[in-house]
Amino acid sequence: MAIGGVAAVVLTPVVITAAGFTAVGITAGSMAASLMTWAATANGGGVVAGGVVATLQSIGSAGLGPAAKLIVGTAGAAITKVVVDLFDKK
Repeated sequence: MAIGGVAAVVLTPVVITAAGFTAVGITAGSMAASLMTWAATANGGGVVAGGVVATLQSIGSAGLGPAAKLIVGTAGAAITKVVVDLFDKK
């Protein structure tokens, strides 16, 4: 199910950027901006380093690193296998 792994690695940064996590920062009025507002409110005014918002912004700005590509690709391949097996009527 390599196609699912490749698709996951290619599409993850695209989806994260489309959500508003970009190379130049978080896009005003985007889903990313809403998530950042929620996270900052929940944490007393700041966004936690290493938290979800910070991690997504890092991916939006720099892309996936080698370890993240391996994890995302493996998960994508595994999910594809499960879905194909569910619909494969032998």
